[in-house]
Amino acid sequence: MGIIYTFTDESPALATLSFLPIAQAFLSKANIKIDVSDISLAARILAAQNSYLKEEQKVEDALAKLGELVKKDGTNLIKTPNISASIPQLKAAIKELQEKGFNVPNYPDNPSNAEEEQIKENYAKVLGSAVNPVLRQGNSDRRSTNAVKEYAKANPYKVKEFSKDSKTRVSYMNDGDFFDNEKAVLIPNDGTIKLYEVVNQEKNELKSFAVSKDEILDATFMNVEKLDKFYDEQIKICKEEDILFSLHLKATMMKISDPVLFAHALKIFFKELFTEFKDEFEKLQINPNNGLSELLSKIENSNKKDEILKKYNEILEKTPISMVNSDKGITNLHVPSDVIVDASMPAMLKNGAKLWDKEGKEKDTNAVIPDKTYATIYEAVIDDLRQNGTLNPSKIGSVSNVGLMAKKAQEYGSHDKTFIANKDANYVIELDGKEIMRHEVKKGDIYRINLAKMDAIKNWIKLAEQRFEQSKEEVIFWLDEKRPSNKIMIDIIKAELANKFKILKPYDACKESLRIIRSGKNCISATGNVLRDYLTDLFPILELGTSAKMLSIVPMLNGGAMFETGAGGSAPKQVEQVIEENHLRWDSLGEFLALQSSLEYEYIHNKNQKANVLAQAFDEAISNYLEENKAPSRKAKENDNRTSHFYFALYLANALAKQNQDMQLQSFFKEVADKLNKNVDTIFNEFMQEEGKKVDLGGYYVLGQKAQEIMRPSKTLNDIINFIKESK
Repeated sequence: MGIIYTFTDESPALATLSFLPIAQAFLSKANIKIDVSDISLAARILAAQNSYLKEEQKVEDALAKLGELVKKDGTNLIKTPNISASIPQLKAAIKELQEKGFNVPNYPDNPSNAEEEQIKENYAKVLGSAVNPVLRQGNSDRRSTNAVKEYAKANPYKVKEFSKDSKTRVSYMNDGDFFDNEKAVLIPNDGTIKLYEVVNQEKNELKSFAVSKDEILDATFMNVEKLDKFYDEQIKICKEEDILFSLHLKATMMKISDPVLFAHALKIFFKELFTEFKDEFEKLQINPNNGLSELLSKIENSNKKDEILKKYNEILEKTPISMVNSDKGITNLHVPSDVIVDASMPAMLKNGAKLWDKEGKEKDTNAVIPDKTYATIYEAVIDDLRQNGTLNPSKIGSVSNVGLMAKKAQEYGSHDKTFIANKDANYVIELDGKEIMRHEVKKGDIYRINLAKMDAIKNWIKLAEQRFEQSKEEVIFWLDEKRPSNKIMIDIIKAELANKFKILKPYDACKESLRIIRSGKNCISATGNVLRDYLTDLFPILELGTSAKMLSIVPMLNGGAMFETGAGGSAPKQVEQVIEENHLRWDSLGEFLALQSSLEYEYIHNKNQKANVLAQAFDEAISNYLEENKAPSRKAKENDNRTSHFYFALYLANALAKQNQDMQLQSFFKEVADKLNKNVDTIFNEFMQEEGKKVDLGGYYVLGQKAQEIMRPSKTLNDIINFIKESK
C-alpha cells in the first residue's frame, strides 16, 4: 500500500512542495511509494460542489476515500495540519477558486430556495473540523521525543517573565454554561435516539440517529441570556481595571456553537453600534457570527458608513481590547478563526500572560472563555505562575498526552447534533420511544449532544496503560466527577484499572502536572477529545515554545496508523512573510518525526528491512538537524524551511552512506552524499539569492506551478534529487 501523505493548506502545504520530492526520492530506494492525497480546503470545496464543475475540473472526494482507508489494517498515513475553515475563510477560498475558473457557487448566508439550501448543506461538510473526525479512527499518543526535549533544554526559547503583580485573569461563567447544564446516560441497549423539540405537548423531531449498547450520551445547553450578562460584566471589569478584553473560543472545531458564542460577545462589546444601526445592519445582511471583518467590509456599501465608523472608533477608544494585529487595526473580534483558544491562550501565557493593545503595547488581559468546562486549565496555569514564578524551559519536564478521539468521541462529533433553539421549548431525548433526558431551553440557547463509544473508551484506557508501562511516567486522567459524562467515564476507568492512576478534575490535574514538570519529571495526561486538542498545544508551547515539534501517533482501532505532524496555528502569518520576503519559517521537524515513525510502522507491519534502515538513518539525521541548529530562522536571508529540508537530506544521505546493515543502500548513498557534501555552499547560495524578495505564489488556497517553483529554487539540489529518483 505504501505511505499516503496529505496535501493541506498554508505553511504546511508550501513546506510539502519542498519536502515531499526529497522524501519520495529517498524512500523509493526502500521500495516505498508515497502517494499524495489532496485534502486542502480548496480540494474539499471542489469535492463538495462537484456538480457545478466542468467535467475536466471534477475531483474525487479524497477525504471520503481516506475515511475508508483509515478503517483498514495496514493503512499508513501522514497527516499535515489543515485549515479548519471558518465561514470567512470558506468565502475567501470560494472567491479564489472562482477567479481561477472554477464555477463553484457562492456561500448563501441566508438561503432563499431549495438549491441554496443544498449548497449551504454541502458547504457545511467543509466547515470546521471536517477532516479530523473522518481520519481519526484511533486514539492519540502525542509526546515530545527525547532528542527534541533534550535539545529544547539545552537551547531554551526566550521566556517572557511573569510578574506576580499581573492583573491577567481567566474569566468564565459561574452558572448557565455547558458544564452546569450537562446530563448524561450510559446507553443500556442498541437502539434509536430521537431528539424532539416539545412546545405545549406538540413534538417536533429535530434529529434521529442510532446508538449502541454502553455508549455514553451527554446533552447540554448554553443559556445565552446568562452568557450576555457574563460578557457585559467582563467588559466592565476590563474598563475598571484597564486590562484588555480578549475572547478565546474554538469557532473552527465547534463550528455550530462557538461562532454563536463569538457573535454574542461581538454584539455585547459593540452594543451601541448594533442598537443604533440595527435596521442598517439587517439591510446589509450582517451576520455577527462572521466577525467584525465582514461587518466592516459590508458597510463600505452603506451611506451610513461614516456614522458607523465614528461610533465604532468611539467604542474602541473607551474599552481596551486585545489586538491580533495592532498595525492593521485587527481586533480580537475581527474573525472567529483568529481567537482559537488552544493556540491563543498558550501564546499569551508564554508571553508573560500579556497580549497587545491598539498601540502595539503589551498589556495585562482578561482572557474570556465562557464555558468553565475547560477554562479552568488556563486559570490553573495563571495561578501556578503567580505562586511559583515563570517556568524555566531548560529545567522542566514534559507533559505528554493520551487522548480519547476515536470514532468522533465527545465534542468533535457534535456538529450534526448541535442546535440553536428558535423558540422556548423542552428538548427531549427518547431512546426507542422512552424519554431518557430533558432540558428546558429558551430561544437562542445553544444545545448539543455528544457521544463516546465504549470500544473507543476502552482502547483509550489501554493506550494510557501501555504508555505507562513503556515510560514509567505518572498517568493522570483529567476528569471531573461533577460533569455527568465524566462521572460515567470515571466508573469505567476504575472498573478497568482499579485505582492504578490518579483521576483529577482539570484544574487540579493541571496544577499537579505543573508541579511534576517543575520538579524535572515527566507525566502523561489522559484526556477526552477537546482537552487532548488543548493540551497538545498548551504544554508543548510552554516547554518547547511551539507545538509543531511533537511526535503524534494515532494507532487505528483496526490496525492502521496515522502520524500527525504538528500544529499550524501561526501558518497565516508565515505565508504572509513568504509573499513579502520569500522566507518560510515553518519548521518541518514534525514531518521528519512523523516520517520516521511511519517507516518504523512499515518495517513492523510489512517486514521491510530497508524501511528499518531508513528509520534509523532518520533518527540520526534528526539528531544532526537539532544539534547543528538548522531549524528555520524568523528572518529572511537566514535558514528557512527549504534550507532545512536540504540539510536534512544531507544528514540523511550521510547516515545511509555510513550504515552497514544494507550494503546496497550504503553504496548508492555514498554517491549521493558525495554530491551533496561537495555542493553545500552552492546549494545554500542558490536558496539565499532568492530570499528577501516579494513573490507571487499564484494563490493562497490554490497552489500551483508558481508555488512549486518558488519552493524549489535550487537547481543543484533538484538535479541531485532527480538523480536519486531516476537511478535504478
